[in-house]
Amino acid sequence: MTIASLTEKEVTTIGNLTIEKINQMNKDVFVETLGWIFEHSPWVAQGAWERQPFQSRNHLFQTMLTIVQNAEESLQLALLRAHPDLGTRLKMSDVSQQEQTRVGLDKLSKDEYEEFAALNQRYVTKFGFPFIMAVKGQNKDTILSAMKERVDYSFEAECVTALNEVYKIAGFRLNDMIE
Repeated sequence: MTIASLTEKEVTTIGNLTIEKINQMNKDVFVETLGWIFEHSPWVAQGAWERQPFQSRNHLFQTMLTIVQNAEESLQLALLRAHPDLGTRLKMSDVSQQEQTRVGLDKLSKDEYEEFAALNQRYVTKFGFPFIMAVKGQNKDTILSAMKERVDYSFEAECVTALNEVYKIAGFRLNDMIE
């Protein structure tokens, strides 16, 4: 079995990829293997491939962050819009679904679900992208509290906060994937 033939879910459970293996990948395999790290935004992995070899997982991660940070605002907003709403029953990637399940967002009561849905709608209406939070180490109460606070942020402040959360998510995903 090659890395290229694995599904996103299978890749996330490998955990034994090395930076050496990543540096040996051709562009197609590299993008297929790492393109999902930044939710539905393979352009980040495409840009990173151009900057190899990587000295370490952190070097790869910092390269990917730099690509996003230097991207046009329209690409950054597209990246933010590619993320699913938290605590909803919408279709999302396997990885996002696993991340939300680990913190109990798949087991919300009817009232909790309605509160998350209302806050998500208010948030998306205001900012034009879904509420994004790295949920690892969080629970539904801390997530809900952050939603209530951040929905009142300015657009500029929330874009910075949301991108920082995207970076945390990508970091967690790379740490889970690469030795």
